Amino acid sequence: MAGLNMLAGWQAQGNTIMIEQMPIFGGYCGGIEETAICDIATTLASFTLFGGNFHLDGPIHIRWGITTSRETLQVAAHAAAAIDANTDLLLANQYYTIAGPCTEMCLLETAAQAMSDTASGRELLSGSAAAKGVVQDKTTGMEARIMGEASMATCGMKVSEVNEILEKLVSEYEQNYTKAPAGKRFQECYDVKNVIPTDEYVQIYNGAVAKLRDLGLPM
Repeated sequence: MAGLNMLAGWQAQGNTIMIEQMPIFGGYCGGIEETAICDIATTLASFTLFGGNFHLDGPIHIRWGITTSRETLQVAAHAAAAIDANTDLLLANQYYTIAGPCTEMCLLETAAQAMSDTASGRELLSGSAAAKGVVQDKTTGMEARIMGEASMATCGMKVSEVNEILEKLVSEYEQNYTKAPAGKRFQECYDVKNVIPTDEYVQIYNGAVAKLRDLGLPM
């Protein structure tokens, strides 16, 4: 009831309302298909029942606690593509990688989801929260940078082309979930005073971009 009162107040004030929901793959929803159905239903409910202006998604893997797994990418992509093809609703997605900042794996995970979200028709990308978004100081602007650049590079590509790249990309990093690099804290990979990434992180970033280019993404 308190939540509905808040929504009523926001609507009365003319606020922009974002409704967030994160279906859990492997939980009560079930497998990929069932979780996608749940995702679509809750997305539509955020507009019809709660009067949202845009919806923030984020299917989570029950074991890994991330949005960048093969299964959760499929859930989010199918849900977004279905809604985008039949409505003009604004769709967003949030990012939780298993690897921490200042690692190639973190950047590749982020790029994979950015490609998937863009190809499936999402308008807004929200991220990225590295190290599952649960470790203090482990998120930086470099993850957001590769999210944006990978998204822009994906624009105009055929879905079949994106899928070919994603198959290679996800296959590479998903085998490292049990030994994902912890990465570094913001203050360890940035010049905090000037808010500039360290040379080490720039080199890692450039290496990730080079790998994406080799896979066929025109960055």
